[in-house]
Amino acid sequence: MWLEVDNRRVFAATGRRVFNPHQPVTVLVHGAGGDHSVWDIQAEGLAVAGRAVLAFDLPGHGQSEGPALATIDAMADWLILALAAAGAKDACFAGHSMGALVVMAAAARHPWRVTTIALLGAAAAMPVHEGLLKAAADDLATASAMISAWAFATEPPPAAALIENNCALLARSAPGVLHADLAACNTFTDGARKATAIGCPTTVVIGNQDRMCPSKASLALTQVIPGAKSVMLEKCGHMMMAEYPDQILDVLIRAC
Repeated sequence: MWLEVDNRRVFAATGRRVFNPHQPVTVLVHGAGGDHSVWDIQAEGLAVAGRAVLAFDLPGHGQSEGPALATIDAMADWLILALAAAGAKDACFAGHSMGALVVMAAAARHPWRVTTIALLGAAAAMPVHEGLLKAAADDLATASAMISAWAFATEPPPAAALIENNCALLARSAPGVLHADLAACNTFTDGARKATAIGCPTTVVIGNQDRMCPSKASLALTQVIPGAKSVMLEKCGHMMMAEYPDQILDVLIRAC
């Protein structure tokens, strides 16, 4: 589905169904350097379950025109504009990693547009190691490999295809996009304040082997969001939509 937001073409996957803004709407937000394809299984499952799905490519990602946005708050505000461009009044928002920060910010800044949220692989703050930031700026292939090496659970070992597919996704991002995303995460410093301002039902989904956003940090986020509940996935790392696609779909159907 193609939309126009801020005079730029934007792509959103709809789970292979015609988008109907009069159905309950679920918005899916990808992480740093990603695109809508990380949600393919969940988007189709949600559409079959009767949700109207919008899995956006954020600006500069996937098929959406750039440039990439520089801050989490700017992405959150853009997300609300994109929802309106699709003809929807409000929605359940689910975000992964950087996308979870964007969803948190959207819920805090635009509460009348956000009915419920699901935060996957998230914490109130998600600082990025200086070495990874430098690699993302200087050598996209190296940065993609670094992230992919840490993105999955270790016990049992992940299938090689999962690592390869994630690495390829990041490596095909447009020049500068992964670095811009990681920098936006690194400078997002008021997540705890935003979390306490969230007033809608919230589910925090946690991988107990997540090495990029440790479960301790995700559980701490659950404690500061009023009324939030957590779902812990055993033997699961950071890329939970790929590692446990059916379980994530079930969580999203219940949360949204």
